[in-house]
Amino acid sequence: MTPSRQLTNGRHKRRWRDDHGDTAIQMAIIFPFVLLATVTVIQASLWYYARQIALTAAREGLTTARAYHSTPAEGAAQARNVLARTAGDSLHRYSVAASTDGQRVRVRVSGTAPSILPGVPGLRVTQSASGPLERWVARP
Repeated sequence: MTPSRQLTNGRHKRRWRDDHGDTAIQMAIIFPFVLLATVTVIQASLWYYARQIALTAAREGLTTARAYHSTPAEGAAQARNVLARTAGDSLHRYSVAASTDGQRVRVRVSGTAPSILPGVPGLRVTQSASGPLERWVARP
């Protein structure tokens, strides 16, 4: 049989004509992967946004803590103030710690990014900022 005769055979014509529903099966196979990719992108975006909020609070706290005659406690208070204003639902269970060694000050902000999957805990976020203390030094 030649290839052109094979296609005109009744059995093969029926096969090509009866492929209705193939698209639904293809979508049933592909759609879960599309949903998984979408959820992954959204979750990564929420984590990144929470990370940026924590970093902003740490930097603001550092700016306050390293100022002349300021203390690490004042920097931590400023970081908590920034978090209270900006975190909203984007950063949960946050904590702020500030420390100094006499030369440098460090402000660390930790929290949890929200999760869009029920029953799955959020991702942990920790950001810190450090810098030298401002001080007057006598000129020799």
